[in-house]
Amino acid sequence: MPLQAVEPKRLYRQIADQIAQLIASGEFPPGSRLPAERELAVSLGVSRTSVREAIISLEMSRLVEVRVGTGIFVTLQNAAAHGLSADSGPGPFELLDARKLIEGEIAALAAKNGKSDDFEALAASVGKLETSTDDFAVREAVDRDFHLRIAKATGNSSLELVLDGLWNQRAELWGRLQQHFHTRDLALQTIGDHAAIAKAIAARDADAARAAMHRHIARVAREFQRGIEVAAQSTLPKAAGVGERAGRPRALKGT
Repeated sequence: MPLQAVEPKRLYRQIADQIAQLIASGEFPPGSRLPAERELAVSLGVSRTSVREAIISLEMSRLVEVRVGTGIFVTLQNAAAHGLSADSGPGPFELLDARKLIEGEIAALAAKNGKSDDFEALAASVGKLETSTDDFAVREAVDRDFHLRIAKATGNSSLELVLDGLWNQRAELWGRLQQHFHTRDLALQTIGDHAAIAKAIAARDADAARAAMHRHIARVAREFQRGIEVAAQSTLPKAAGVGERAGRPRALKGT
């Protein structure tokens, strides 16, 4: 039998798999709270960023529920029915790094190649966001349209396809978690970011467009990281029974 290339499993998936196995074995029973993010990182010998990505993956698989201000809890459904062995793609912070690199250059190219119709469409998109700050679904759709319109303004259809692929990954990773963390104030910050990007592109200032896009995605990364951290670190000493069940994960091993 010929040898086949071995693909290394991403670190966050290894962490998620270990936690999922502990849930399935009863170490963390349904309704119990997981240890704090810092404690998990120390037990595993990994960075807190990798732990955050693992928690995101576990919630996407409906094994845990992130309750902002309270903690991360094992869901009440049959955890053993969920398998996490497959590598499901990039983690959210990997994706943000890729977006920052790629979308910064796309914005710069849009400033050079864009036409008046493109600039008007971007301005209209900002206006739509301003009227939908309290509607999460509409805001997400308009947000996606804004970024794809920037790619279209480059005149390079390959870049449109690249960005569409990145956005599809984003939707899969963040669809549920963003609803926990996004507030009206954060929506207003996004409007400001988009307005700055659109203004720089319309002014045909490639450097300013690139910088504005970089600032936008960096802010998104900070807010997402902060939201996960708030939930993961909130291991309040209430409901002692739950706290005892969710103590230090002795079975966890460094990866």
